Amino acid sequence: MTNTYRKLLNHNMHLARKLKKEEEAIKLLVLELSNLSGAEFLSEIDKVQSKEHIEFLQSKIDEYLYKNHPVQHIVGYSYFYGYKMKVNKDVLIPRFETEELVGYILSYYDEIFKTKKIKVVDIGTGSGNIAIALAKEEPNMEVSASDISPEAIEVAKENAKNNDAKVNFVVGDMLEPFIKSGEKFDILVSNPPYIPDTEFVEDIVKDNEPHLALFGGSDGMKFYDMILKDADKILNYPALIAFEHSYNKKEQMINLAKKYFSDSQVEVIKDMQGKDRMTFIKIYK
Repeated sequence: MTNTYRKLLNHNMHLARKLKKEEEAIKLLVLELSNLSGAEFLSEIDKVQSKEHIEFLQSKIDEYLYKNHPVQHIVGYSYFYGYKMKVNKDVLIPRFETEELVGYILSYYDEIFKTKKIKVVDIGTGSGNIAIALAKEEPNMEVSASDISPEAIEVAKENAKNNDAKVNFVVGDMLEPFIKSGEKFDILVSNPPYIPDTEFVEDIVKDNEPHLALFGGSDGMKFYDMILKDADKILNYPALIAFEHSYNKKEQMINLAKKYFSDSQVEVIKDMQGKDRMTFIKIYK
């Protein structure tokens, strides 16, 4: 009879192996939904739990195993740069690679701007994870962010409130709201949709995350071109533009940066897996 956390884990991790699902996801689900700390969970792992509690946990595990729902959607949140972020079907689940993007932006801030107060804009903010992390980590950054999805902006605002972060969120298409307002920024960051329209995407991603935040045109470069084409209209100088992108777009990113900012310094940086994942464009005028 499955009436303890240990038995529940063993039973479902065995099923996960058979179904070629991640065993660690089962551990995460049970731990998060038990509302116990790691130490408390270990002390309770062999104690008999109520039938209702075990059935509740099993129903959530079944969502992952059989309905292909992401763990983050089941628990309702994810962590990004140490901050708890609400996620749902309206926003992309933050990825670890994007934490690296934030870390490099903070380093470039120190290099280019020293301790100067600056303005930062995050284009296509989604859950607000990049904007919120930057606002929390560097008090000298006044951060704004846009997204074309009103639903995503509502999630982002909630995340900012929950993390006590001051970010100006606006609904709008790419740079358009800031061009209209006449605002200028020192750093422009974006992790736009970059999967080519015809590229294979795993079902757990395709069926649960907003296509608006996934697909970036026939070659995955559509939104980078849109942003760089208009970037001069909203930038102060010196300026930094920071992008996350697909691992196989290094040359395209360099060429695009040079197309619009011929005198810029362009650096493509690998992620922790050794893949070309981030491009930083330093512009001095």
